[in-house]
Amino acid sequence: MSTATSPDAAAPDRWWFRPVPLARIAVFRAIAYLFIPVDVFLTTAWVKAHADVPVEWYDPLLIGRLLPLPTPTATVVVVVQWALLLAALAAATGRAPRLLGTAVFLLYLEWMVIAMSFGKVDHDRIAYLVALAVLPTIGRARFRDRRPSEAAGWAMAAVLVTIMLTYFLAAWAKIRFGGLDWPSGATLTRALVRRGTELSEWTLDVPYLLATAQWGMLILEFAAPLVLLVRSDRARIALAVFLLGFHVMVYAGVEIIFLPHCVAILSILPWERLTARRRAPAEPSVPEPSPAPA
Repeated sequence: MSTATSPDAAAPDRWWFRPVPLARIAVFRAIAYLFIPVDVFLTTAWVKAHADVPVEWYDPLLIGRLLPLPTPTATVVVVVQWALLLAALAAATGRAPRLLGTAVFLLYLEWMVIAMSFGKVDHDRIAYLVALAVLPTIGRARFRDRRPSEAAGWAMAAVLVTIMLTYFLAAWAKIRFGGLDWPSGATLTRALVRRGTELSEWTLDVPYLLATAQWGMLILEFAAPLVLLVRSDRARIALAVFLLGFHVMVYAGVEIIFLPHCVAILSILPWERLTARRRAPAEPSVPEPSPAPA
């Protein structure tokens, strides 16, 4: 009897390695690495202030307890900051992608350990950190290189799964720690009273609107695994626009923005469309000679 496996049976395994054009990686890699100066000087500029904090306040995360990471003295913080900036700018050129990419990931990981080991832990950086971890595994990629790569496919799949888990686990945390009081209580009302803007304060006067929004947010976050079903480029663009639009709306309402997570969302887009080579004009066809008369 034949033991051949049907193509559909291998589909779940192939999902992780569905080829992705290398041009997509080249563009996203540049975006991811060039974001680091923005993050260091704007998004997490407060991390540098830990250089002036007594080291006795340093309570490392689990990874900081498992690995022999240095205590963040003033010298360590400054050295990590500038080494990260220089490595990121060098990696954005696309040269030595494995070496420089690995250096960026390790330095940014240490930067995050320094940031989150003084009592504040954010959840908006895991997808971006995973992106920095998997980009070096792909190797060289050029902006107009449309060759499909399974290594690139695996890397982008890993980022997409992490994006999905960020939303799904956020919903799970809401129910785990807040129970049904989170969607049925005054969660958004409290946030708008504390951080509301002129664009969002009007919602406080609309009955049931914020409570409905809380339930809708929770349902959408629990439905996050559906993003793994996205296939076509149009669907990928629509998904990225929807997710980015959600975060822009949150920022407009309560001035909270998850920039590193938004950068990770950009990995969903088919960037190779912007860098495709112009097709060479087709050569004029030469008519075949007519047969000689008999």
